[in-house]
Amino acid sequence: MAAGCSFITCAVKRKGLEFCGDCTENENCEKWEKHRDTGRKYDSFTCYQKLEDNIAFIQKNGLDEFAKVQQLREEILKKMLQEFNEGRSKTYYCIASTVLEIEELEAALKQARESTKKLDLKGKARFLHAILEDVAEKKQYCLKLRK
Repeated sequence: MAAGCSFITCAVKRKGLEFCGDCTENENCEKWEKHRDTGRKYDSFTCYQKLEDNIAFIQKNGLDEFAKVQQLREEILKKMLQEFNEGRSKTYYCIASTVLEIEELEAALKQARESTKKLDLKGKARFLHAILEDVAEKKQYCLKLRK
């Protein structure tokens, strides 16, 4: 959330909360409901696909644990970009690292590394895309920007 974010204004400034999920009204909040519904269908920021899961995780485990998970995601993303980005996959890998589970990302990266040693960078990227797309399809996630 950035400056000017209505959620920061409501939760942080008005109610003195660190996070919207801490609000006793979060499950019935009109603002949240509209945001969640729109995010499921039309967002350009696919992290909204996991919005409710992320809120539940934070409520259960706290922000510090959530931050640790996000750091793992960032590390995996950096590896994908270093080893499998043919110049056109940055957004795709960013979305995948946001949406898929850590274990799924690690398994996909391992499989791609083992299976693409003799391929050029484009071939490596296609292979990793196919693995990630297969996982996403099974979980009904979208790894492309939705507008």
